[in-house]
Amino acid sequence: MNRRLLAYFLLDTSGSMSGEPIQALNNGFYGLINMLRTDPQAMDSLYISVITFDREVDNLIPLVDLASFQPLEITCPESGPTHTGEALKILCELVNRDLVKGSVNQKGDWKPLLFIFTDGKPSDIQKYREYIPKVKALDFGVIVGCAAGPKAEISYLQELTHDVVKLDTTDANMLTSFFKWVSSSIEMGGKSQGTGQAMPLPPPPSELNLIV
Repeated sequence: MNRRLLAYFLLDTSGSMSGEPIQALNNGFYGLINMLRTDPQAMDSLYISVITFDREVDNLIPLVDLASFQPLEITCPESGPTHTGEALKILCELVNRDLVKGSVNQKGDWKPLLFIFTDGKPSDIQKYREYIPKVKALDFGVIVGCAAGPKAEISYLQELTHDVVKLDTTDANMLTSFFKWVSSSIEMGGKSQGTGQAMPLPPPPSELNLIV
């Protein structure tokens, strides 16, 4: 069995994303898929799972290899809370189920990758904080948080990861730039796995602010 690289995407689909932002998210995310498909290593090893979260949390696209990935339109309600904590809970359940651990007889999957995109803050802060240590214990190769738009709060993402980028807006150009950078990050992650080194992130383009 080939060693797999699992990439999980947690995408905020709360009501504030309705209109242009959700369209930009669709275009940016599926642009990412097309970019990754030009990378032979990603085609050989990358598996993707998409979790959307608003008042409901849905594993919109269960884990699937890149070649078999079928686009689904990402939608959002007109209003309602942002259940980021519940999304982390579902993430933990999926990783524990999906990830093949190494043993004497087989090499397990590479360390998984996590990308979490939000334009606000968790509505279920207590649950969010409850699951942060559980997510960290899953030993991701990298966790990247993206705070998009003027109402996105960086501090909550910083509780989860050191790697946080800030986007000033949620328009199509900005999200396209973000997902291009994610594509480069995944490609670098695929090449760094097995070296024993921490996964590097490529320098973000000028319109993405990497929070240090």
